[in-house]
Amino acid sequence: MWAIPIALISARLYYVIFNWEYYSNNLVEMIAIWKGGIAIHGALIGATITAVVFAKKRGVSFWTLADILAPSIILGQAIGRWGNFMNQEAHGGTVTKGFLENLQLPDLIINQMFINGQYYHPTFLYESIWNIAGFIALIMLRRINLRQGELFLSYIIWYSIGRFFIEGMRTDSLMLTETLRMAQFISIVLVICSLLILVYRRKTVQHTQ
Repeated sequence: MWAIPIALISARLYYVIFNWEYYSNNLVEMIAIWKGGIAIHGALIGATITAVVFAKKRGVSFWTLADILAPSIILGQAIGRWGNFMNQEAHGGTVTKGFLENLQLPDLIINQMFINGQYYHPTFLYESIWNIAGFIALIMLRRINLRQGELFLSYIIWYSIGRFFIEGMRTDSLMLTETLRMAQFISIVLVICSLLILVYRRKTVQHTQ
C-alpha cells in the first residue's frame, strides 16, 4: 500500500525533472498531475525503493518479494496502457487507415487512432501485447527452479527490450539527445544492469529458491 502513492509521486517527479526547463518557470504546474505527465520508469524506481525498505524492516528477502510481484506488475502495465488508448495519447507516428486494417484491428481501435485528421501507430497496443506476453512468460518461468530474484530480473529485461523498440515509434517521448529517448536509454541501462546482477548472483549467491 505504501508503494502505490510513492510510485505515483515518483512517476510525476521523474517527468518533472526531465522537463525542468518548463516546470522551473511554472512551479505550480508541478503538482497538476491531472494535466498529465507521469512516467512508468519513475513509478518503478519509487516502488522498488519502497519494496527494499519494506523488506528490510520486515526482515524478508527483497528478491523473494520482487519475484512474487513481477508478474502482477507487468500485467498491470499491460492494462494501464489502455488508458493511453482512451486518452488518445502515447501513440506513434502517422500511418494509413489501410495499414491499421491490415493489422486486423477492430474498428474500435482504428477509429480511436484517428486523431486530428490522421491515423497513428497504436503503440499502446504494441506495448500492451508485449507485456501480456511477458506476463505469460513469467508465469511459465515460475515452473523452473530459478534462483531468488531471477524472475524479477527477467521481468526487467523483457519489459526493457520491448520498451526500447516501441519507444522509438512514439512521438511524445522525453528526449535525452536529439536521437535517443530517455526511456530508451533507461531501458539499455536496465538490461545491462539486470544481466550483470543475474550473472553475479549466479556466481556468488547460494541457490536458496
